[in-house]
Amino acid sequence: MTRAQWAILIWLERQPGISQKELSEILEVEPITVARLIDRLEGRGMVERRPDPRDRRIWRLHLLPPAHDVLHEIDEQRTDMTRIVTIGLSEASIETMTEALLRMKATLTQESHAARRAAEARMTAAPDSVSPEAV
Repeated sequence: MTRAQWAILIWLERQPGISQKELSEILEVEPITVARLIDRLEGRGMVERRPDPRDRRIWRLHLLPPAHDVLHEIDEQRTDMTRIVTIGLSEASIETMTEALLRMKATLTQESHAARRAAEARMTAAPDSVSPEAV
């Protein structure tokens, strides 16, 4: 199982019934990428798509029982890794480090979103044709 598939299972555990589109936005990948990953997880009997009762164009994603065994394994591995990487660190140091990393992640996310919005704005503002001076 890939890390991308793990990420999907973790998000589906957190937000049962999320749509493929919402999941692609959270993971910051193209919807087709999520669709292919869901196809694989569905083939393994871990995820199922259910039509949204209010909008049949939307597929809601739900975990199936076999996914819970994998999620338990993921949780154990994360716990073990956390224990290993924090050996010799005080609780206060771990807390400070965690806060700093979360702040850095938030900053990177904000910058990434701002850059994406700026790029989209440039694309929509770009002229449809090239001016003679540019050639």
